[in-house]
Amino acid sequence: MLLGRNTKNPIVMVDKKITEWTYSTCGYCSVGCSIEIGKNAEGKIVGSRGVGGADVNRGKLCVKGIFEHELFDSAGRGDKPIIREQIGEAYRETSWDDALDTMADKIRDIQQKHGRDSFAIVSTGQLLTEEFYTLGKLTRGVIGTNNYDGNTTLCMASAVSGYKRSFGSDGPPGSYEDFDHTDVLMAWGSNLPEQHPIIYWRMKEAQEKRHFPLIVVDPRVTMLAQNADIHLAVTPGTDVVLQNAIMHVILDEGLEDRAYIEANTVGLEQLESEVAKFDPDSASKVCGIDPDTIRNVARIYAKADAAMSIWTMGINQSTHGSDGVVGINNINLLTGNIGKPGGTSLSITGQCNAMGTREWSSCSGLPGYRALENPQDREDIAKYWNVDPEFFPKKRGLAETDIFPAIELGEIKGLWLVATNPMTSLPNTARIRKTLEKLDFLVVQDSYADVETVQYAHLYLPAATWAEKEGVFTNTERRVNIVRKATDAPGESKSDLAIFNALAQRFEQSAKMNFPDKPAAVFEEMKSLSKGRLLDISGMSHDLIEEKRGIQWPYTAEEAERGEEPLQGGKRLYTENGTFSFADGMAKLVPLPFIDNNEVPDEKYPYWLNTGRLVEHFHTRTKTGKIGNNNKYSPIPFMEINPDAARELGIQHQDYVRCVSRRGDAIVMAMCTQRVPKDMVFIPFHFFDCVNRLTLGLLDPHSRQPAYKQSAVMIEPIADQQAAAQMSRERRAF
Repeated sequence: MLLGRNTKNPIVMVDKKITEWTYSTCGYCSVGCSIEIGKNAEGKIVGSRGVGGADVNRGKLCVKGIFEHELFDSAGRGDKPIIREQIGEAYRETSWDDALDTMADKIRDIQQKHGRDSFAIVSTGQLLTEEFYTLGKLTRGVIGTNNYDGNTTLCMASAVSGYKRSFGSDGPPGSYEDFDHTDVLMAWGSNLPEQHPIIYWRMKEAQEKRHFPLIVVDPRVTMLAQNADIHLAVTPGTDVVLQNAIMHVILDEGLEDRAYIEANTVGLEQLESEVAKFDPDSASKVCGIDPDTIRNVARIYAKADAAMSIWTMGINQSTHGSDGVVGINNINLLTGNIGKPGGTSLSITGQCNAMGTREWSSCSGLPGYRALENPQDREDIAKYWNVDPEFFPKKRGLAETDIFPAIELGEIKGLWLVATNPMTSLPNTARIRKTLEKLDFLVVQDSYADVETVQYAHLYLPAATWAEKEGVFTNTERRVNIVRKATDAPGESKSDLAIFNALAQRFEQSAKMNFPDKPAAVFEEMKSLSKGRLLDISGMSHDLIEEKRGIQWPYTAEEAERGEEPLQGGKRLYTENGTFSFADGMAKLVPLPFIDNNEVPDEKYPYWLNTGRLVEHFHTRTKTGKIGNNNKYSPIPFMEINPDAARELGIQHQDYVRCVSRRGDAIVMAMCTQRVPKDMVFIPFHFFDCVNRLTLGLLDPHSRQPAYKQSAVMIEPIADQQAAAQMSRERRAF
């Protein structure tokens, strides 16, 4: 007799009667999962599924991707432009012509009165690459402001800066396939199971086959740390000290790859001189890692045939973020682990198209990894766009984190925010609120009309989201994949590409330029501008990308003409000696002095505040907060606290508490867990008017990225739990 699920409570999959599937790429994190969107016979989108033939995810999706189709019917979508004269007044609906005419007039008026750079633009990491390219053309070639950046400054700027300082160019050198070849993996401030679940699955599958050791550097016992062979619970903000100590051991014991160093790097003597100061016994007192453990880790990494490092926000979001990335690169260069299977320094990017904005948006330069500081680059793009090269600035303007202080100083009078929500994402919420109130004109362009920053806008433009439009993304491993349009945007919403093109037409400067209105035509321009460059995509097309389920760059027109198939999974950069992007072809070994400028716990504020993400949510919850199957797991802000610390404070599990920093306070639910040490608390960053009321946001001097993860707080019990719960709800509402 058969027992079990055949006879009792059998699992039954609901038949959604899907009759049509549309190919796409997931619009959340940077993994770049191939996904299909399902419609039923009535044309309603009712399902999502992974694509089995795609190299990235091989049919799998995380909890966000599984329910991504619910975005199309989620609450809060904007469907008409709305406008008002003053903050505090009620919005009124308006036409697109009136909205864009007003916007163009306001930009001209502000620039005429206060200079071209008095109007600033902040974009995102979630547009399609063709939209990024077009926004860059509009900003650099038409509007002409130099104060233009993306919200990727908050998550990936240190990776970009570190790659440029070490290798001469942005662009992760490795790929996911490196997990299948490595002999040791070191993860710095990266919690793959919650941040990038599909990469974690790829890593675990490879580890089960190869049995390589996993070393995790993280002050918190994350899910990844729980699975580590060695967990280094480093003191927050001291990764550079640990890195220098590891390099000290490698060089002191002769474990470096001298042949690789001589063929590919410069700066060894200066690096040796600096790391000589960081013997493990001295470094241990600063970074909190036992000296013998430091020696053991250095030997394991250096003696491996192939060693691989990955990192995420734990490194980037620091006053030493760029140095931390350079330190990882230094270790890999010393051990010959760049450009070979299993040997790489791989930044795990945050947003679905953070790489696209780095490559093509012109935020930090000009398209295709070109620099404003390079006269030839300015000349080349000016000629292609039919713009006077003197119209371009000769150096990069302000980063996002410098744009907001410039608003405070009255240097910037107008701001255009494209799919970004600084009221929730930037540190020190109270300061950002006052900053936005100073603007003469604020435009918010977003798919959701209820995004928190709309409270301070004069004009709201409703934009299509994800698969309501068409174009490409680039993922963490440089794989270009396509989003096909599955449905129309609601009401009068327009694609970001259509909005950028329509605004461009309202400026005389655009009359002699070309602004294609079809994504495929925009992609052809990008292909042409990529030829011969590191990120060459000239052999690709939209249809070929879909056919191959994504193609890693570089893939050149010459390769395509010779009939060479795009390499799936293992495309790497810097595979030959002397091929780095500096003029001499050599990578730079950069000495890294340690300056301890963190905010640290003291008698009044005795706890480290750590922040990060949850697997079920994405960034400021603009999307996932509207999807019940995501939001139900974490509907309210909470704080992880060590049980011993909670006991001393008289706090019970699931009590509401008040968390206080020198900048503000937040009401959160205390969750007792051993995942954090006694002197630390952890609060997810997804919730409005919560953790960023506390964060300081000191900036990395190279990348201008904020240090979200090194602040000091005190914890106060709350006697009236009902009042605390009500206050928490009120702060999240607007």
